[in-house]
Amino acid sequence: MPNPESPLLDRRAASALLAELGIPCAAATLATLATRGGGPPFVKFGPRALYRRSDLVAWAQSKLTPARRSTSEADARPADAA
Repeated sequence: MPNPESPLLDRRAASALLAELGIPCAAATLATLATRGGGPPFVKFGPRALYRRSDLVAWAQSKLTPARRSTSEADARPADAA
């Protein structure tokens, strides 16, 4: 049973929450990810996909890279890895 203090969010509300967190992700993108995989976990209520806030935050954090000082940092290899 869902926790009434942490309501489940439909795709529009999930998209809005992600936008508030600075992660732009349209509701249509969430729908596509739900069919193709790679998106945040969701539960179904009838035909509706519903998302838990904690799952959305964890998914968004898992997609972020470490902080960089330049775009070329991702290409740099440590000297001992050559």
